[in-house]
Amino acid sequence: MTSDVETSELMVETFQLKGRVCLVTAGSKGIGKAISELLAAMGADVILTYRSNPAEATAFAEDLKTRYGVQAAARPLEVTNVTEVNKLLTDIIDEYAGLHILVNNAGITADSLLMRMTDQQWDDVLEINLKGQFLTSRAAAKLMIKQRWGRIINISSVVGVVGQAGQSNYAAAKSGIHGFSRALAQELAGRNITVNCVAPGYVETDMTAGLTSEQIAHILTKTPMGRPAKAGEIASLVGYLATDAAAYITGQVINVDGGTVTA
Repeated sequence: MTSDVETSELMVETFQLKGRVCLVTAGSKGIGKAISELLAAMGADVILTYRSNPAEATAFAEDLKTRYGVQAAARPLEVTNVTEVNKLLTDIIDEYAGLHILVNNAGITADSLLMRMTDQQWDDVLEINLKGQFLTSRAAAKLMIKQRWGRIINISSVVGVVGQAGQSNYAAAKSGIHGFSRALAQELAGRNITVNCVAPGYVETDMTAGLTSEQIAHILTKTPMGRPAKAGEIASLVGYLATDAAAYITGQVINVDGGTVTA
């Protein structure tokens, strides 16, 4: 089995993003952290956002600068707050003079069977997972249209493809991301901007750490490869989609799920 390190090294050797500026929401933990690190290793300057633990996020950004010789910064952001989103994008333009790659990774879960789900659980998941991507994409697209180049990569989930009992709010949000991304891809294709979704299956992260052994076993019975994904395996696809090599790929939902969707 290829390790995260081996996969990342192959990406770095094959593709480069030197001169590109990337924004990764929720980029200091889990899948977002792996994405931020790979993009930095590929030579991109990285702005990663966080909602909590600023010391951890700032230390991670400083580590990226030291190890990869790129510009990196950690910024607080509530993706549902339009004022904060617009200000961050303005700050990026002022400091970096452009934004080339947006990775919409921020997301939460609030699981419950529908009959027990509260309005707040529904609203919170839809707001952060779906509306947050709308706000950041809208702000970033304005900048990318002016420079006539861009990559918008939305992190989704196979739950948005196949559904999952107890996650009707999450499934609705992720399915919404798929439709949103396909429509936006059509709007921006003529400006040399691609928009794609990466839909992971079960990944070992902080978000899934709370699953019981029974839940994990059930998920793996539906995963032909018989194991969870590593965050770096998701990051590798994101890294590729961010490059010039992926210029003709747009409007796609790409599953990274060990065969789950087709099982």
